Amino acid sequence: MGRFSVPMLGFLLLCFLAAVTEATYIKYKDPKQPLGARIRDLMSRMTLAEKIGQMTQIERAVATPDVMKQFFIGSVLSGGGSVPAPKATAETWVNMVNGLQKGALSTRLGIPMIYGIDAVHGHNNVYKATIFPHNVGLGVTRDPALVKKIGDATALEVRATGIPYVFAPCIAVCRDPRWGRCYESYSEDHKIVQAMTEIIPGLQGDLPANSKKGVPFVAGKKKVAACAKHYVGDGGTTKGINENNTVINLNGLLSIHMPAYYNSISKGVATVMVSYSSWNGKKMHANHELVTGFLKNKLKFRGFVISDWEGIDRITAPPHANYSYSVQAGVSAGIDMVMVPNNYKEFIDDLTDQVKKNIIPMSRIDDAVKRILRVKFVMGLFDSPLADTSLVNQLGSQEHRELAREAVRKSLVLLKNGEAADKPLLPLPKKASKILVAGSHADNLGYQCGGWTITWQGLGGNDLTAGSTILHAVSNTVDPTTQVVFNENPDANFVKSNKFSYAIVVVGEQPYAETYGDSLNLTISEPGLSTITNVCGAVKCVVVVISGRPVVIQPYLAQIDALVAAWLPGTEGQGVADVLFGDYGFTGKLARTWFKTVDQLPMNVGDPHYDPLFPFGFGLTTKPTKGN
Repeated sequence: MGRFSVPMLGFLLLCFLAAVTEATYIKYKDPKQPLGARIRDLMSRMTLAEKIGQMTQIERAVATPDVMKQFFIGSVLSGGGSVPAPKATAETWVNMVNGLQKGALSTRLGIPMIYGIDAVHGHNNVYKATIFPHNVGLGVTRDPALVKKIGDATALEVRATGIPYVFAPCIAVCRDPRWGRCYESYSEDHKIVQAMTEIIPGLQGDLPANSKKGVPFVAGKKKVAACAKHYVGDGGTTKGINENNTVINLNGLLSIHMPAYYNSISKGVATVMVSYSSWNGKKMHANHELVTGFLKNKLKFRGFVISDWEGIDRITAPPHANYSYSVQAGVSAGIDMVMVPNNYKEFIDDLTDQVKKNIIPMSRIDDAVKRILRVKFVMGLFDSPLADTSLVNQLGSQEHRELAREAVRKSLVLLKNGEAADKPLLPLPKKASKILVAGSHADNLGYQCGGWTITWQGLGGNDLTAGSTILHAVSNTVDPTTQVVFNENPDANFVKSNKFSYAIVVVGEQPYAETYGDSLNLTISEPGLSTITNVCGAVKCVVVVISGRPVVIQPYLAQIDALVAAWLPGTEGQGVADVLFGDYGFTGKLARTWFKTVDQLPMNVGDPHYDPLFPFGFGLTTKPTKGN
């Protein structure tokens, strides 16, 4: 020991301390470092297994903290109706998400996972969340500022449950109402869909000035990463058959189905989801030219591309028939994150094997992982990975319900109002001796909300979540002396013998989502039509149609005194009564063509054979009335 002088020992000690400090300083964990430097540093440390884990998104039902840790899982999702418990509270959601996040953070590199959910008309999987009108109604408003506010409110409610990523908005341009997802589309006109991409800065925050084109942006813990979907042409399939083939030339694809993607990317959308559908026979999940060539290279999109649910499986017919081919085709096309969602081990094994055999080059894996990490860093997930309960009071807040009610009012379209302009039925008088409310949809919150509400396909009844039915809203609005009689499906004698002042008939479609909603006849479900006949044949009536699209109404139009398209208004039925009774005027204009018969379909504004029952842009208006 005597050989070392005290100064020398001090110097060695300093060197040792510096080395320890150096070892604990990790560049990618330093929020002061530039984004690119953090991504490069982290990627230089990652193994192939860790990279492929980042590309894997699994369903909540198969996710555990141990699975997250063992397979380095990069993302988890809730499919439609996949919840931690029936009627789960916001706190229950937060605890579940954080439990899985802790599993991800316990890995060697501590890369946080990103949790995604379908919040397509509000936080629609979650009990007591505000359910806004579906997009088909929002397109009617032609009000991008309103839609931006809905994005902002939805982001707060999603964050209230600890979730930072939503699979919304759907920017499909639905060209055929026979499609079961038509209600997820704002309009048949791409210009309206483009205007409604304003929901993206509502969800994510306004893009800062001088942002680089295509770089994703999420403004902190009260905002969520958004997802423009489904790329591209999902609304143009033959006969509106879901997941089918869109037959259109490149010019048509670019001029009708692509424009809203330009707006979404220029607003910093974080992710893009690929469509199940095909373009001229080629599956979009395997389309390298459009996913990599156009979206990534030409449009300079820098966020990540995600598959749809088991989307790569469906590259083959039947699905999963040749899974290793599907993995190769999907990842090679440019899909960065794969929504597996259950068979994650098979996906990880197949992709690992293909990289080791040089079937898929390492450069493709690195592109995918870089994009995923970019979104995670931009969102602040590395610096603040765990959610707290500070926003739980935002879930279903009164302020958000008032916003939804405003959206309902603005989304209603008045299609007929009396036999002549000088004899309008609407607005209805609040003071009347006795009125009838009838129809399968008058007192059914689930029908009012439609698909993608609490469960994937939606529910009937009134115990699914919190909200007000149209019947409740009517009772709430009329004069206290007015007697409101509800009879779901009265016969003609009942109507005639009761001497009603007028009747409100609420009928329409039952809830559906995706393929289950594909319909070649587009008729109102029974007993809706018999209710119209029985009631409107005996008393002055206003028919309110609850539907995800235009439906067959022409044969019944003559016996209906007033007709209102209310689409799928969501939980705030009071918005319907607000306008029926004149507290607000009707302002909505059709964002979809209303056909006479299904034989005319597809028929969109500008088509040579355009002969609608009600044309695109049609909508009668009324003025608010005071003290009626």
